[in-house]
Amino acid sequence: MNLSERLLDAPSVRAVRDALAGGEEAWIVGGAVRDAAGERSVTDLDLAVAGDEATAARRIARAVGGPAFELSAEFGTWRALAPDRSWHADVSRLRGPGIEADLEGRDFTVNAIALPLADLDAAPLDPHGGLADAADRVLRTVSERSFGDDPLRLLRAARLAAELDYELDPETIALGRRAASQAGEPAGERQLAELRLLVAGPDPLRALALLDELGATEGVLPELAALRGVEQNPNHHLDVHGHTLEVLANLLAVERDLDRYAGDSAPEVAALLAEPLADELTRGGALRFAAVLHDVGKPATRREREDGFVSFVGHDRVGAAMVAEICARLRASRALARQLELLTVHHLHLGFMAAERPLGRRRLYDYLRLTAPVAADVTLLTVADRLAARGGGPTASPEMVEAHLKLAREVLPAALAWHRDGPPRGPIRGDELARALGIEPGPELGRLLAEIEAAVFTGEVETAEQAIRLAERLFDE
Repeated sequence: MNLSERLLDAPSVRAVRDALAGGEEAWIVGGAVRDAAGERSVTDLDLAVAGDEATAARRIARAVGGPAFELSAEFGTWRALAPDRSWHADVSRLRGPGIEADLEGRDFTVNAIALPLADLDAAPLDPHGGLADAADRVLRTVSERSFGDDPLRLLRAARLAAELDYELDPETIALGRRAASQAGEPAGERQLAELRLLVAGPDPLRALALLDELGATEGVLPELAALRGVEQNPNHHLDVHGHTLEVLANLLAVERDLDRYAGDSAPEVAALLAEPLADELTRGGALRFAAVLHDVGKPATRREREDGFVSFVGHDRVGAAMVAEICARLRASRALARQLELLTVHHLHLGFMAAERPLGRRRLYDYLRLTAPVAADVTLLTVADRLAARGGGPTASPEMVEAHLKLAREVLPAALAWHRDGPPRGPIRGDELARALGIEPGPELGRLLAEIEAAVFTGEVETAEQAIRLAERLFDE
């Protein structure tokens, strides 16, 4: 297939071309041309139009039967969505008097290639050598002003190079380092949009390494940069920064081999990780994000005893509060912030239980009740965390690691059932129990109902009569 054929093979291109036929001049730019040139599949589109971007986006939306909405007032961009959300077209007004000026202001050469929508057989407009860079798999800035014009491009450079398996051009790295102090300047929601693509991408470890190479980590995620050089106790073979990256690496390994780590629950775990969560992240993407952030509380809680032993007591709680601040800075949704906070604050519990196998039903209930609604997610995080601790201390021994992995496989079916069906329900309502016991609603009634719920989970209570007898005994005690 040639470039035109590869583009026309995409439903989005065909739909947009038909919708805008006979209208204002429009060009396909950016990733669609880059991907088609690199023989990658094309899904979403970037369009540059000579007329009004809102009008063009609405025409596309009407033609395909989907919605259209403003994506960025600052950058004059609207988005039209396919009805089934399988693709989108981002429509921007030309940034300058013509398409050449528009391409001059774009980020990277491979994104500064244009094809007229009305004539996809035309020679691509490629004033900056983007096609050659795409062939060489090199990411190069269009101009020396690229990062200064929009510091978000520092994040995008790391993310795109990892996603496309490109090398960063040496001059681009040098330009990035000179602009690195500006990395935290873009609006929080724009940073989050790049970070979510970075952590959910095909190679988040390389993307984070490239962010370091560009000198931008401290501006975007200073809490992650602060983990470098924070030494740990003998259970760990790496400092906190290295350990964090190792946790992410092991989480990726868990994703790739769910049969090993989740056993018979593997298909249901895969479905859980694929569930949409918030801010265009799945639960799996949020879990990766949590792996990056789960130990940010360690520098503030590090203590060293006289004998040299290092501890981080309370880093789970301190870290959760820091994660809340990070999410506020990035203007994350409350749903994503809550997920990341819960994963951070609960990431230690299962490790403390590894020596308790076989786990009693009541102990399992307490764990699920404590960690809901992230019980299954955080169980996977603890597996990655345990695998990343390969020091010489007792909790890093092969026996303890294997005990933890077995415990996680045992816990996951119940955690998934809790996620799917909710907590166990008692056979009696609170008002009914209060009347049976002759007590008023209040904390004591709540305690008794909680104990009944636990007894339902353990199989000790099935009927209302059994629930009342248990409550009477507990009340008397």
